[in-house]
Amino acid sequence: MRQAHGELSVSTRGKGLYDISREVRQWVAKQGIACGLLTVFLQHTSASLTIQENADPDVRRDMLEFYERLVPENTPWFRHTLEGPDDMPSHIRASLTSASLTIPVRGGAPALGTWQGIYVFEHRAGPERRNLLLHLLGE
Repeated sequence: MRQAHGELSVSTRGKGLYDISREVRQWVAKQGIACGLLTVFLQHTSASLTIQENADPDVRRDMLEFYERLVPENTPWFRHTLEGPDDMPSHIRASLTSASLTIPVRGGAPALGTWQGIYVFEHRAGPERRNLLLHLLGE
């Protein structure tokens, strides 16, 4: 059994879903592990990770709009607004999704379905730099 550790950094330009599938695939391919389990962990509380459809961009737009409606900004009873009206809504949206993903690796690549992509889901309005930790365990 072998394991590998790595990091990725993703620059976002505000709210949205940012496809990191290619970067993750490239990192996995370089590790020389054909079969195993990949963990991707996002080190932030106002963004999240998701596996979502990668074919139709309307899916990403609809996801963004759904979370905007579910947890709107400028909610008067939010107390945690030190960094602006998107501060607390970003934390809530992140808690409704996930900070980590576990993905099987087969044939030296993440075993994603035909229409699946790995996304950083940015919940903040402004640009951010997001750090991800990668851990691959396998043979």
